Amino acid sequence: MRRTNVPKRLAQLIVSPKAYARRTALTLGLKWLRSNAPIAMVEVEGFDPFWAVTRYSDISYVSSNSRLFRNGDRSTTLVPRLSDKKIRAVRDGAPHMLRTLIQMDDPDHHNYRAIMQGWFSPDRIKRSEQLIRDAARETLQRFERAGSFCDLVQMARHYTVTVLLRILDAPNIDHAKLLQLARLLFDSGEKRGTAPYRSAEDPARHAETLQTVYSEFEDYFSELVASAGKSMKDGFLATLSDAKIDGAPIGHFEAVSYFALLSTAGHDTTASAIAGGLCALCENPDELRKLRANPDLIPQLVNESVRWTTPVQHFMRTAAEDVTLDGQDIAQGDWLMLSYLSANRDETVFHDPDRFRVHESSRQSLAFGYGPHMCLGKYLAQAEMRIFFEEFLDNVLDLKLVSQAQRSSSIFVGGPQCVPARLLWPRCGSRPHFL
Repeated sequence: MRRTNVPKRLAQLIVSPKAYARRTALTLGLKWLRSNAPIAMVEVEGFDPFWAVTRYSDISYVSSNSRLFRNGDRSTTLVPRLSDKKIRAVRDGAPHMLRTLIQMDDPDHHNYRAIMQGWFSPDRIKRSEQLIRDAARETLQRFERAGSFCDLVQMARHYTVTVLLRILDAPNIDHAKLLQLARLLFDSGEKRGTAPYRSAEDPARHAETLQTVYSEFEDYFSELVASAGKSMKDGFLATLSDAKIDGAPIGHFEAVSYFALLSTAGHDTTASAIAGGLCALCENPDELRKLRANPDLIPQLVNESVRWTTPVQHFMRTAAEDVTLDGQDIAQGDWLMLSYLSANRDETVFHDPDRFRVHESSRQSLAFGYGPHMCLGKYLAQAEMRIFFEEFLDNVLDLKLVSQAQRSSSIFVGGPQCVPARLLWPRCGSRPHFL
């Protein structure tokens, strides 16, 4: 059986949340893997062995072959062995604390995706552009009133939550509550502490936090549905509550999981890409000047911000049968990590990938996924980012970092945690245009 192993030190980096915050050593290691061992086995104490898939082409292939590489059989994110064991104990053997589109295979994935797909179609998003632009302007006005100094992450999160709730026609959902639930979910794997490269520091806490996350979402979903009652009408809560597949209502567990997916992933990762893009412009003033001179490049700024930030850094897949990939013999039941962080810096796809560069040939990254499991909210996220960048550049004279940005110490959902910046707002009443 042909099997290449990832060097021990690099394997430790791949499972270390701290390494994803610091990035430099990790991205160098992933670069080495792309050139020397693009599909290789990671063996680290505390984790089940898994294959690291690091090239853009291989990740695209795995993602587009959902029959061969499944989502539902094992965890779709990298979790320590003890976390997996505790989750299965709570969920009667199932490996998922939530069961969203991400954890489903066909036919369930196709059927459940169809429930909400119309809410995020390109036509619906296009019809909603003025709503999105109004939210961008209101957010900028809110932060202008607060003064020159702000955290660009908080600005971006406020904006994307506002857009999401308006797109979903859910005025009764509380902004602060939604942000709190999102942080509870995405920070569940956050590495806190002082050890620089230790894996799985407290898997029991991780599993218990995920259980708390589900309970919080379940309570809030039930509260919203009960309080709305017959007044829900056409909002997304009504769509979820009334949803049927093959004539039967969807399960309560799936409805709560869907609510959790829409109300967290629907805004958090987009906010990370916006804040990451603005941070990169602060660090690369020539790129900012280029955009000032040519605003037609803003769609390319969207692509580059998503690539550069890569908010979702990996997903896991499980081999449904024995398969050989890039000369490696992958057995049925093997776990594979699709490293989007690596794919989005693949030298065979992106020119000079370790630099943030906005140009006409900026290519689509794999940050939105690929194939049947491509992000449901991709078109909304792209429109949100484009419109926010347009309004930001049209309303902010200058921006500078006041201290170093801090990245999330997380293996799964990354991006900036804090981007402290000073913004120069226009002093006159008219809006300046940078031509």
